[in-house]
Amino acid sequence: MHTFRKILYYLVIAIGTLVILASMFSLIHDVSYWYTKVLDFPRTQYLIAGIVCLLLFVGLNKQWKASSIAWTAGMLAAIGIQSLFVLPYLIGEEKVPQAQVASVNEQNTAGIMIANVLITNKSAGPFLEIVNDRDPEMLLVMEVDQWWIDQLAPLEETYPHVVKYPTDNAYGMALYSRLPLAGTEIKFFNHDDVPSIHTRVDLPSGESFMFHGIHPVAPVPSKKYPDNQGEKEVALGKVAEMVAEEALPAVVAGDFNDVSWSNTARLFEQQGNLNNVRLGRGLYNSFDAHSFLMRWPLDHYFVTADFALLELERLPKFGSDHFPLYAKFVLE
Repeated sequence: MHTFRKILYYLVIAIGTLVILASMFSLIHDVSYWYTKVLDFPRTQYLIAGIVCLLLFVGLNKQWKASSIAWTAGMLAAIGIQSLFVLPYLIGEEKVPQAQVASVNEQNTAGIMIANVLITNKSAGPFLEIVNDRDPEMLLVMEVDQWWIDQLAPLEETYPHVVKYPTDNAYGMALYSRLPLAGTEIKFFNHDDVPSIHTRVDLPSGESFMFHGIHPVAPVPSKKYPDNQGEKEVALGKVAEMVAEEALPAVVAGDFNDVSWSNTARLFEQQGNLNNVRLGRGLYNSFDAHSFLMRWPLDHYFVTADFALLELERLPKFGSDHFPLYAKFVLE
């Protein structure tokens, strides 16, 4: 029993030390070091691991020497850092107000579903079932190649307004809408083969808003797919500039390949005068659907102050490494 206790004690110290180091390095925002960007993702996991390690250490430690006090102080600092990032999503203010259902004008609402289908995933049938069950007014689909476009063709019977740009590089995109679209543009920011969709959406009430569907490239280096290794993510900044200059209300949605508490995402939110739908409501982790432990929010909705929220839901998995998300907004 003494041996087990000793092993556990040193294991707690080792894991806790890694949490402390990861927490400190995660504060570095220099894009030249892509691995510090990745450290920004699992903040919930750091927080949980840090609390568990601290509690175990307090129970196991017998002598409170300077080293023990220093380690405990480091762990408290790590827990504090992670809490500052994570807790606003769990107990913070709802930046996008909750709409009062009784007073909502349904002609001013839009249900928007977003889904990264994973280009190598071939489970189109289950995905179409989820779409039909949720029945959104708008559907943004990412990582679509021509095979996926062909499989999603039945949607065009009920979604008359369609924008398609399939690619073989895992950054294809398609937008299906029952609501009329106008002035639609497909833009390219960092890469000439990574599209984004920008369009005006007309509601039945006669009101309109701008919709920006985006899928910036992942921060990790890749030999197979486009990446931003060693470069700043300019796509989010350019979209934020567009939103700030637009006269109409705006919704920005998609797979950001980034957590919403990152420095890049928070700067995007500030520059575009946008609000994060998740804040005050929960994490709604959308990636990785294949892992129970390593999950974080990568797919996002950001909206201007003109919107309130009626519904927010993480939908069932269907074979992709992302969960689909659904949000219903009302333009107030």
